[in-house]
Amino acid sequence: MEEKVLVCVVGPTAIGKTRLAIALAQHFETEIVSADSRQFYREMTVGTAVPSEEELNAAPHHFIQHRSIFEPYSVGDFEQEALALLKKLFQTKEVVIMVGGSGLYVDAVVKGLDDFPEIDPGVRRLLVSALQEKGIAYLQEELKRHDPEHYKKVDLQNPHRLIRALEVCLVAKKPYSSFLKKKKAKRFFKTIYIGLNADRSVVYDRIDRRVDQMLANGLVEETKSLFEHKGLNALQTVGYKELFAHFEGHGPYEEAVLEIKKNTRRFAKRQLTWYRKNESILWVSHDETTEKVVKKLESRIKSLCDD
Repeated sequence: MEEKVLVCVVGPTAIGKTRLAIALAQHFETEIVSADSRQFYREMTVGTAVPSEEELNAAPHHFIQHRSIFEPYSVGDFEQEALALLKKLFQTKEVVIMVGGSGLYVDAVVKGLDDFPEIDPGVRRLLVSALQEKGIAYLQEELKRHDPEHYKKVDLQNPHRLIRALEVCLVAKKPYSSFLKKKKAKRFFKTIYIGLNADRSVVYDRIDRRVDQMLANGLVEETKSLFEHKGLNALQTVGYKELFAHFEGHGPYEEAVLEIKKNTRRFAKRQLTWYRKNESILWVSHDETTEKVVKKLESRIKSLCDD
């Protein structure tokens, strides 16, 4: 096979992407590039469902807990580092596996990013403070005022996306949407997306069980250890922010747990909405056997490389 192929394993949280990625990496005798933006940070283990030591040993992994929450790290940084790594891996591998629930990060590697202005870190800090003090509704209204076009398209429940759009608006003094383009970057590899899915009831049940397991594994203790840093951008994420609110006296523990489950379900729904826009994804059931998935994938690879 002359063509180099990046296989992107995608799907909602808790669906089993790590398991499939490891199975595929073992089959193709290759390595795994993680594109899960929550798993980049070494201080966040339990609440981000970082692969276990056994899973990490089952196949070589990259971009797992390689950064600190105290370091600025953007999707642009990840794009550059991931492309550099892929160039190295493709020198000896025909296929590389990328896995993660962060659609923006996967697409940055596959399609490239739009050319945004450089952002002053102070602007982001101000927006994060506004989120903490005034809530997400304030960011939503600010985006509606600065960029009504992007306001209609963005995930309004995702503070990361709101902050990103607003910081561009404020620094450039132009709408975030004015920087968006349709042109796809040229890459030195071909890409196949394989998506895991299940009935909504199955996804929600898996999410509830994962949250319960996180709590049993010490999520409360981990979140307490991070409480003094709760304003950092990396910690504005499901699982931590609900417990931070509980620690500050905004509701009982049981309510925080329910909020984590509810917000994780919303997160899964947003992930699926993102991926359903991609008509090239090969969707398979979460309980499909590895052998069947491999057979479908090899057929897709052959077809892709024959084009």
